Amino acid sequence: MASAVTLQRFSAGMTFDEYVSYAGTPENLARESGWWLGTERRDLSGLLRAWYEQRRLSAAQVEAIRWLARQPDGPAKILVISEEWSSDCRRDVPMFAHLAEAGGLELRIFTRDGRMLGRGPRADPAESPNADIVNEFLREQDGRTYQSVPVAVFYARDFRYLYHYIEMPAIYHKERLYTAMQRPLPGEASREAVWDRFMRDWAALQQGPFFPLWASATIDEILSALHERIVIGSLGRDLRHHTWSRGESSC
Repeated sequence: MASAVTLQRFSAGMTFDEYVSYAGTPENLARESGWWLGTERRDLSGLLRAWYEQRRLSAAQVEAIRWLARQPDGPAKILVISEEWSSDCRRDVPMFAHLAEAGGLELRIFTRDGRMLGRGPRADPAESPNADIVNEFLREQDGRTYQSVPVAVFYARDFRYLYHYIEMPAIYHKERLYTAMQRPLPGEASREAVWDRFMRDWAALQQGPFFPLWASATIDEILSALHERIVIGSLGRDLRHHTWSRGESSC
């Protein structure tokens, strides 16, 4: 089956700077947000830019992506599917931008949703302008599919597919964390009190030391997978689809 991602289609995506600017536009803010933030979008462009400016690749990561990009079959282009209401996207998409810059790769970003949040097992072409791309890179788990974000797809110079990453690194067990963090604490008499405290704790987690750690793990996982693909010629395990959480409910 032919890929929906042609070179022409890829070139129509947004650069990182364009994506950050788009996040604050009336067009984007008119679209539905993730339910945990309320259905009304907030302008998160400043947060995206701040996280980009505050984070850097390690020296080893810079050296690794430059080595990979120099190889005859090395990565040359990155296609990203993102929605900025997702903490996984806010954590990882700025790192994808750094990765592209360090390796001299071309990066293009596409939104997952149209005006409404993508809730089904597949993107609806009548709603999302990028449904064909989204549906090509769904997460598969237990016979079901999910519209997980972010997605980062890597292509060689001849636009041959190499590998794609979905949502979060293997060491980040987000579902276990947010499930445990929503258990009532002593003195919390209502579900609303539990939720308000959880949202404060979840925001604090994103500002603490572990989000940068998981962002770095994302890059390590990607670099390791690309190295295996280039050196061996294939991946020894199924890295196309991770299996640890439901992406459409990621907070």
